Amino acid sequence: MKIRVIDQARATASTRSESASVLIIVLWVSFGLVALTLYFAHSMSLDMRAADNAVASLEAEKAIEGAARYVSNVLATVQIQGVLPETNTYYNAALPVGDATFWLIGPTDSQDAPTVSHFGLVDEASKLNINTATLAMIQTLPLMTPEFAASIIDWRDTNETVTENGAESEMYQRLNPPYRCKNAPFETIEELRLVYGADLGILFGEDVNLNGVLDLNENDGAISPPFDNQNGRLEPGILSLVTVYSRDATTISNTTQRLNVGATNFQQRVATILQNAVGADRANTVLRRIAGGTGGGGGRGGGGGVPVVVNFTSVLDFYVRSGLSVTEFTQIEDQLRNPNTNGLVNVNTASDYVLSCIPGIGVDKAQSVVASRRSQTKPLTSVAWLRDVLDQTSLLQAAPYLTGKSYQFTADIAAVGHYGRGYRRVKFIFDTSAGTPRIVFRQDLTHMGWALGRDVRLSQQMLANKL
Repeated sequence: MKIRVIDQARATASTRSESASVLIIVLWVSFGLVALTLYFAHSMSLDMRAADNAVASLEAEKAIEGAARYVSNVLATVQIQGVLPETNTYYNAALPVGDATFWLIGPTDSQDAPTVSHFGLVDEASKLNINTATLAMIQTLPLMTPEFAASIIDWRDTNETVTENGAESEMYQRLNPPYRCKNAPFETIEELRLVYGADLGILFGEDVNLNGVLDLNENDGAISPPFDNQNGRLEPGILSLVTVYSRDATTISNTTQRLNVGATNFQQRVATILQNAVGADRANTVLRRIAGGTGGGGGRGGGGGVPVVVNFTSVLDFYVRSGLSVTEFTQIEDQLRNPNTNGLVNVNTASDYVLSCIPGIGVDKAQSVVASRRSQTKPLTSVAWLRDVLDQTSLLQAAPYLTGKSYQFTADIAAVGHYGRGYRRVKFIFDTSAGTPRIVFRQDLTHMGWALGRDVRLSQQMLANKL
């Protein structure tokens, strides 16, 4: 009897042990299934987020394409040909396109804090053209070294003669990997990275994302790249100050050729323009003056009423020596052009960094020129105002390098998709010198990171949280 009871107890214990083992196995299987479920759920969540980001990126890309077309239309319908459109005449910030939004990143002539973002088109004629600037002008750029400036000259010239402190193919052949000096004009400013002596500090300065704003990482010393002096000011590199695209138009909007003030028959041809603008009597007075005759002492020819041929170096030169009033001059200015139309700097939009490079202005007068420009109450479309800022010697020295017109513009377009995701940035350069705007350069700048400033980032995050 006792043996039977013991056997039953053992059987019961064995059954319980088997049940416990089965329970443990079931629990492990359940745990595995739950883990697999969570894994696949997380994977699907990541895939869904990636797909959502891809859609946002596509939205941003399409918004940039739309923005480029919009800019083209703005430039095609601008009221004054050859003038940078005022930012209050077109959309330039936080413009929605479907679920996306775009901005036109651009510096400004205002005196706002360097941490304030500004938006709008950028005038390429506000920069120094590295294909036409002299060695002395290039050396005046901020952060520039004598070696790099000379190497820029050697890169663009057509010979293998080494400029003092410069570099030709012999020097480039020593690099790893070796390559040859181009010995031809720059096609883009990005070529500067290939020039011997190029340094990221010189090229970018503290503005590593080229947005014209002092971002947090650009004012923290050595804590994060770039290394900066932590002085609360944005120290630009030369990439934001140079161009290869600036070129004046040779025709006016109705395709009529603009008159070259340096042409040998200029005086005969300008007579008609003057007569139509100021009348025959006033025109004759001006013609006698510029011929060095009895009209006054402003010409460079002989006296005694004997007219001589005067070759003007620039439109400003003609204005100074003609004796025309500002009102009279502005009536005919659009019909005239400098003998050289490549690489002229627009004195109405250039920064003091660029104006410092211009002979006759230099570092000592650049800030006063900019200050005088800011004091003007009306939008500037002429160069005539400069006569009241510079003495005649300085003005005539600077005149061959200056213009009051712009025909090439940068649209640095940044966009995000829905919920502020899918950030994209593309730079376009438009050329309007032939009348119809056309894109001559396109560059994807997305890899340079966020360029819309802290305020826009916070506003986009707040918008996403509300949604």
